[in-house]
Amino acid sequence: MNAIYPVNDYGPLMPGLVMAAVAIVHVFLAQFAVGGGILLCYFQWLAMTGRSVDARSFVHGYFKVLVLISFVLGALTGVGIWFTSIQVSAPTIGEMVFHFHWIWATEWTFFCLEVVAGYCFYRYHDQLSARTCLTLLVLYAFAAWMSLFWINGILSWQLTPGHWLTTHSIVDGFLNPGFWPSLFFRTIVCMTLAALIGCVVVNVIPDLSREQRQELINKAAHLMIPMLAMPVLGAWYLYSMPSDSRSWVLGGSPAMMLFFMISVGASLAIGGYALIGLWLQKLYINGATASLLLLLAFGATAGGEFVREGSRKPYTVRHVLYSNGIRPEEVAGLRFRGCVSDDPFPVIHEKQLPNEVVTIGAKVFRRQCAVCHTMEGSNAVVHLTGAWDADQMRMNIAKLQQTKPFMPPFAGTAGELESLVQYIQWVHAKRPGSWPGTIDESNLPKIQRWLDEAGTAPAGNSPHPQTTEAEISIAPSVALGSLKR
Repeated sequence: MNAIYPVNDYGPLMPGLVMAAVAIVHVFLAQFAVGGGILLCYFQWLAMTGRSVDARSFVHGYFKVLVLISFVLGALTGVGIWFTSIQVSAPTIGEMVFHFHWIWATEWTFFCLEVVAGYCFYRYHDQLSARTCLTLLVLYAFAAWMSLFWINGILSWQLTPGHWLTTHSIVDGFLNPGFWPSLFFRTIVCMTLAALIGCVVVNVIPDLSREQRQELINKAAHLMIPMLAMPVLGAWYLYSMPSDSRSWVLGGSPAMMLFFMISVGASLAIGGYALIGLWLQKLYINGATASLLLLLAFGATAGGEFVREGSRKPYTVRHVLYSNGIRPEEVAGLRFRGCVSDDPFPVIHEKQLPNEVVTIGAKVFRRQCAVCHTMEGSNAVVHLTGAWDADQMRMNIAKLQQTKPFMPPFAGTAGELESLVQYIQWVHAKRPGSWPGTIDESNLPKIQRWLDEAGTAPAGNSPHPQTTEAEISIAPSVALGSLKR
């Protein structure tokens, strides 16, 4: 069994939501930095070849904004992702670093090149020739895109590990089925974001006439033309997904389908406006319209990241690690050994809990539920179970992967499950000062029966080998023992 890592308590905000908020902002900024390098190279080339007399002034002004946003906020939110992720799902980060530490190291070398090239251009561009400036910008753009290249392989591996599951080859894991469609799709997103932010920046550059701004906006819009390939790449990426993950996106999960449609709708709106208005009709857009399009792009990014994360359920790394940090092969053992019997960490506000049974239930909640749920805040267990009576709660949790197919199976003893039920009911009852300090042992056999009927495999998979009669007979005693430790 892996070491137990407690999930940090963010009060009414579920930990996964906190991490997602930081991640979405970072992804948006990081993709802008990648696309920004490409756009800067394009405008520097336009200036050098005489195709745009105002392109050079745009490059200098635009890059100052790029540096401010991507190097400062992008770096801070990047650190924020690591900081929050290790508080929410340390086992997931451990898996990614363990299997791909050389990939991470390679990515960091390109990030260093990106910083050095970008700083040199920012600091010395007034003293360098146009060709040298272009060389620095090409180095910056190449390094930024290569950072995307390496990170994309690790992120897509989480959903589509492919042959890596049998070979454990770093090449099979990195060049997984979702790698190429995801890489191409993200590259186009990067270029689109850079073009949209470019349109905003053009409108704040002083001493430019309307005609000059329109010309620069129309040039920036050239980077949005590849959006025409987005439907094909999106379909390719959906096809690369496992069938159950694809089913969540296409209607199996209303929330995921909603965010998917938001992302698609916002992308279509941006692409249609860019193609018809900016590219074909060569319209001028003011700062307000450009900002609105950028806001739509942020919504599309948020929706797409929500779908990418949510479609992995019940896993955080498919077939390797469940979303609660428990490995699939550990579930059977935890059914008899207990998931919190060796948990050394105290529960927050433990003195407010009425007895050991409820305390054990709080630890089980933290171990198996707290990544995606709170008790009374967002995605609250109290609200989700509000209409269930005690026996229905016991059965639904025991058969969790059948109750909600995107949930992992319950990985604990019958006694721990009963303690979790008592904890939820105690919160339902507004946390009274007194609560029964023992569990009704008559409930344990039926809980065990429901656990055995559900099996230890996730929904849609063949069950693990059935437990022996001897194992079943000792399960209640093990469950009670875990309450006494």
